Amino acid sequence: MKIFQQSLTFREKRRGFHLITGDIINAMPQISQLTTGMCQVFIQHTSASLTINENADPTVRKDFEMYFNKTVKENDPDYEHDYEGSDDMPAHLKASILGSSVMIPIKNGRLALGTWQGIYLCEHRDHGGPRGVVVTAWGE
Repeated sequence: MKIFQQSLTFREKRRGFHLITGDIINAMPQISQLTTGMCQVFIQHTSASLTINENADPTVRKDFEMYFNKTVKENDPDYEHDYEGSDDMPAHLKASILGSSVMIPIKNGRLALGTWQGIYLCEHRDHGGPRGVVVTAWGE
């Protein structure tokens, strides 16, 4: 069994859904050494998240942002955690809904994503700052 790990820092991104598949692949060329395995991508934050979804049509990213903003509204008077700004508690909720990691099978030295699948860094804050991601791949 081989295990590889790489930490990445993404510069601050605007609020929204950003494809990072190419960044992950470029950061982990060792994946090509694995015939069969798994790759975990983990974000080290509580107000940003990761997901896998459609990577071709940019309107999908816009619709994701619209949906989550309608579903988890800012300025809800019932939020107690509000001292970091009106976008902070909603960002925590969105991150919990989507999750902090994704797992992708490795097949024949490549991420076994579907034809139209990509990995998204989901930024839920207006000014979230740089985001740290840890990528771990293992297999044979």
